[in-house]
This record gives sequence, structure tokens and C-alpha cells, in this order.
Amino acid sequence: VSQAAAMRGSPLFLCLFSVSCWVNLMPTAGDKIFHFGTCRVSVSMAEIRAGFAAIKANIQSRDPIRTLSILSHPHSLHKVKSSDRCCITHQLFTFYVDKVFKHCRTEDSFVNRKISSIANSFLSVRRKLGQCREQNNCVCGEESTEKFKQILANYEGLNVTSAAMKSLGELDILLDWMEKSHAGTPACQG
Repeated sequence: VSQAAAMRGSPLFLCLFSVSCWVNLMPTAGDKIFHFGTCRVSVSMAEIRAGFAAIKANIQSRDPIRTLSILSHPHSLHKVKSSDRCCITHQLFTFYVDKVFKHCRTEDSFVNRKISSIANSFLSVRRKLGQCREQNNCVCGEESTEKFKQILANYEGLNVTSAAMKSLGELDILLDWMEKSHAGTPACQG
């Protein structure tokens, strides 16, 4: 191949490479961008909700204590200051990854696969929020610390398996709160 032919191919290659990189950096369709001050996090909310919807009835039927809530305690998530939302969201995603998902195993392989898929999505979001914390864009105030302590107290008041299943069964409470309190626009519309 002559040097002139190679030079003519270079702009085309560069253009295709640039478009490829740009597409890979774009959030996928269905992702939502959540704003936490200067921190922006893309979340596959539709994927998480679809996975949860597929197992919600199964998981909630395993909850023997219907009178208690882990996340809906009167002061748990409501009225969180916007400056504390990044922190409490990071704490909650860490809580679900470290405490909840690992104790939610059933005899149903379909349910276990859905739980694993949701857990992987949470792990990805937790990493992104962790990067914000490392850059001091996700600061924990007293309010978020107190609210999270209350959630942990609710969780630790039950045996591990019951608490994990109850927390997983309340996942829609967390997702609804996230969308109501600080969702941006969908990343891609179409």
C-alpha cells in the first residue's frame, strides 16, 4: 500500500474511531442522569425496574413481617437536603451491595439471576458515586449520616435473611425516591 493511499484512509479511520469512542461514552437508551450537585451519574433505571418488577411479588411474598419497613421509617428518606442526597444514595447503594443482595438467595434460579442483574447495576452505580466521593463532590452531612443510621437500625433489628428480603422487597421505595428527588432528563430519548 502506498503512503498516499494510507494517508487517504487515515481521516476515515480517525472519524470512525472518534464516533466509536463517542458512542461508547454515551449512556445507553433508557439510562437516566441523576444530578448530585456537580456529580452526574448515569443509572439504568429501566433495566433495574424491569428486573425488580419480574421478581417483586416473589420477594415480597417471602416477607413475614408486613408491619415494619426498612426504608419507609417516617424519617428515613423523606426531606433529605439536596446537599446530602449524593451521600445517602452512595450509602444506600453500598448497603444494598454489601448487605442485601448477598443474603437474597432463593431456590428459584430465575429470581436469583434477576437479583444478580440488579446487584450488578447497583455495583456500577456505587462505583460512579464512589468516584464522586473521591473528588469531594459527594459530601456526607449530619442529616444523611443520621438517616442512614436509622435505616441500618431498622435492618439490624431483624435476622439477616428476613432483613435482606424485606430490603429487596422495598427496592421500589428507593427507586421512586431517587426519581422524585433528583432525576435529570433521560440520557437518550427515542
